[in-house]
Amino acid sequence: MVDADFSPDADAHLPSAPAYGFGRCDCRGCAPRRPARRLFTGLLGLGGAVALAPAWAQEGVDVGKQSRWAKLVSAEQVEAAAQQQYAQMMRDAQRQKALAPDNNPQVVRLRAIAQRIIPFSGAWNPRAQQWRWEVNLLGSRELNAFCMPGGKIAFYYGILQQLQLSDDEVAMIMGHEVAHALREHARERMGKTMATNGAIELGAALFGLGDLGRGVANIGGQLLKLTFSREDESEADLVGMELAARAGYNPRAGVTLWQKMGEVSKGAPPQFLSTHPAGPTRIRDIERNLPRVEGFYQRAPKPTQRFAPPPPAAKS
Repeated sequence: MVDADFSPDADAHLPSAPAYGFGRCDCRGCAPRRPARRLFTGLLGLGGAVALAPAWAQEGVDVGKQSRWAKLVSAEQVEAAAQQQYAQMMRDAQRQKALAPDNNPQVVRLRAIAQRIIPFSGAWNPRAQQWRWEVNLLGSRELNAFCMPGGKIAFYYGILQQLQLSDDEVAMIMGHEVAHALREHARERMGKTMATNGAIELGAALFGLGDLGRGVANIGGQLLKLTFSREDESEADLVGMELAARAGYNPRAGVTLWQKMGEVSKGAPPQFLSTHPAGPTRIRDIERNLPRVEGFYQRAPKPTQRFAPPPPAAKS
């Protein structure tokens, strides 16, 4: 596929796209909550090679233990469903000329940033060492990005172009979305739904000893509809900031990123801000945690190549 087959503003119809994405949450009217905290102490090398943790590894954000609700749902089935859903999404996008080719400059950029972030993922979730990571760019003016369970990442062209993101800001978004996958927020939300609906016994049969195909189909339907909570979003902000800092990207970009998001939200807010505006509280939380991750950034090898954002859209 060549660039001529890609339309950045195709605004493709993608029925398999998840409801969640960058900045989205299901938190209308909820009060801010401070998550339980846990010190991050590990470090993973690329390709599953575990690096020895130096003394400064006791730095880092605290986000608490993984939720017990996630254990009600099979990780294998969640990841299998996400893989199927992601593959269908890419096929749909390609048919509509909305899937950027491998040689697109922004695809090259996204994959270069991902290659720096992914080596640190296994310390947050050992399963990530076996994930088949994918990074793609979708032709859409929507301001969004996501990482599905199992490491399936997609950015929408609109968020890169409209916000004119620096590499550091892209890394903050990617780290945030990867954090959702590493902390298994989708799996946790499904587990909570099962418990709330009184479906634990059915779930045990379906996700434990039941038919794999039926389980994957059931989970795929839930992946299409679920959204993340305010606590999930706050946790992803902090974990993502640490991932980006360890990868050599300036964590202070989280502040400028959300300032840009706040500007975009004026007037008619985009969909990803409609339920979770990027306000001063979120920026303050990032600023408060910067001292925990700035040492990682200062010591990390920095990218040898920097990329420019797409040209701004022509004014109509």
